[in-house]
Formats: sequence, C-alpha cells, structure tokens
Amino acid sequence: MNSGVNQSILITGESGAGKTENTKKVISYFATICSSGKRKEGEASLEDKIVQTNPVLEAWGNAKTVRNDNSSRFGKFIRIHFNASGKLSGADMVVYLLEKSRLTYQQPLERCYHAFYNMMSDAVPDLKQKCLLSDDILDYWYVSQGKLTVPSIDDKEDMQFADEAFDVLAFSEDEKYNVFKNTACMMHMGNMTKDFVPVGKEEQAEIKDETNAQKVAELA
Repeated sequence: MNSGVNQSILITGESGAGKTENTKKVISYFATICSSGKRKEGEASLEDKIVQTNPVLEAWGNAKTVRNDNSSRFGKFIRIHFNASGKLSGADMVVYLLEKSRLTYQQPLERCYHAFYNMMSDAVPDLKQKCLLSDDILDYWYVSQGKLTVPSIDDKEDMQFADEAFDVLAFSEDEKYNVFKNTACMMHMGNMTKDFVPVGKEEQAEIKDETNAQKVAELA
C-alpha cells in the first residue's frame, strides 16, 4: 500500500480447503481497515456493497459437491481499488468457468446451485407466485436429481441474505425480480424436455403441452 505498487493474493487449494471462506475474510479485512468513511444519505457505503456481493455470488455460483457443501463452481478475479490515501475507491470482478453442466444434471450426492433451493424456501413471500413456481422442488427435473437439502445450509436464511444483498447493491425491485424470474425459467425449461414429441422421420418435434413453454415466455 505504501509503495503504490499493485499487489496480488492468490487463494488456491483443493475442494473443501477453504478458498471461498478465506476470500470472504480478505475482502472483509480490506473493507474494514481501508474504509473511506463516506456514504450518501440513505445509501449503503462502498465497503458494504463490496462485502454484500458474497451472498449473491454464493447463491448463484456455489453448490453442494461430494466433498464440500458450499463449493464455488467458478473462478473469480477480484480487483479492489484504492485512492492515493489508501482508502477504498471501488472494486470490480471477473467471473469465469461457471460449471454449466450442473444446471441440467447432478450426481446423487450433489446438488445444483443454491439459488434454486433458496427460492423455494418461502423466505420472500411472493417470490414463487411471481415466478410461477409450485411448492414442491420435485416438480422441477433439472434441479431435483440429487440432494434437495443440505444439513449445514439454511436455504431460507441464505435467501434472506441474498435478497437483502440485492437491496444493498442498489438493484431496483424490477431488476431483482428479473434475476429471480430468469432463474425460475431454467426450472421451467427443464420440464419442457418431456413436452416435445417427434414428428415424421426428420429430426423435428412439436410441443404436445405448451404449459411450461408459456411460463417461460411469460417470465423471459
């Protein structure tokens, strides 16, 4: 910090070694000791916003694996910017290598991304109604092939944290619900795999039941 030269911290290790938790501690540390102390009235501070990216990233990017209940299924390169006096002035993040295959298939002892189960927890009263979701996660094939609950994870509490984090990050109500609706679209699209029937000898198909397709169209 005193030298004014860019510094890097590489946090690496095998699954379950503690990369995610250590990254959160590093970010919290810098947010605390380098706090600018400035904030607009009625608005969260920059430090709060940086820290509150964690609940959102974990909900949509972490999942249960065989070895780790809260495994990050993506990599992230985080840049934290400081001004000449050593105070926080901003931050940005590059996310890469999201494990897309987990969206459509999970091993019996694993689970899809936390957000799907968080959303089904009733932590946000009108969320399922707005996302056209039922009350049973088993109604959604894409996210119910493995474990549905994890003893070490409280899906309802995590949904509350993520919902509050969106507010701190200054998402509007519409922007926040658009994230939820896009997530629900994946759940409905998984059910569309059973709605198609082959037509003739060509590689063609038609929809025998438009219910799920109509839900996706309404939410998208």
